[in-house]
Amino acid sequence: MKTSVLSFSLAAVLAAGSLPAFAQNAAVVNGKPIPSAKVDKLIAGTGQPETPELRDRARNMLIDRELLLQEANKRGITQRDDVQEQLEQARLNVLAGAVFEDYVRTHGASDEELRKQYDKIKSQFGTGKEYHVRHILVEKESDAKALIAKIKAGAKFEDVAKASSKDTGSAVNGGDLDWANSNSYVPEFSAAMVNLKKGQMTDTPVKTQFGWHIIELVDTRDAKIPTFEEVKPQLQQMLMGDQSWQREQFQAMMKSLKDKAKIQ
Repeated sequence: MKTSVLSFSLAAVLAAGSLPAFAQNAAVVNGKPIPSAKVDKLIAGTGQPETPELRDRARNMLIDRELLLQEANKRGITQRDDVQEQLEQARLNVLAGAVFEDYVRTHGASDEELRKQYDKIKSQFGTGKEYHVRHILVEKESDAKALIAKIKAGAKFEDVAKASSKDTGSAVNGGDLDWANSNSYVPEFSAAMVNLKKGQMTDTPVKTQFGWHIIELVDTRDAKIPTFEEVKPQLQQMLMGDQSWQREQFQAMMKSLKDKAKIQ
């Protein structure tokens, strides 16, 4: 009896001693542990709140990766020259991207470059006015003329737009296109719109690439152009997303590195 109790106690101690190791690992694949910290890091990278389902998917993904790595080692694939070369190229690509990202973060775009971008955006505000318009879009000129006559006879523009406009996005709102500058629309639409007075509707249908429009000008206002300082952070992001600017910056970075390097 004493021997049995002693054996049981020893097994319990050994099991208790092994618990922390298991707690630290999310899984053990053919003797290779996958730390729980790796699962935590993978979940954190998704930006999603942790759930049991997400944790299970992350754990299975790491298990799959480990199985593939073990199989590659088993088959000798990781030692092949062509694979080694591709792995080294992938490593260099990651490092090059990280170096360039850090370079752009520390150097950024100059105020001169940002102001050029700002001037381009300012030009998109057109005449300096914003227009609040409604429209009705139909396929045929004859249909547009019939609807104009119907509105002039007393029908509400909004009701006609809801019932007849094929622009489903605005039709549900009575044809309302909200506030926009003149450059927001195709030239034919814009030309007709800017010639209207507040509360006026086009007497004849307006033809564009989309069909035939009936346009009503609800109101106008002076466009508020944000200052350079107000939009500077957004300008920086826009410029950093420009591929031609990225190429110029990369070339500038490489020139700087070569100028400072001792190359023999």
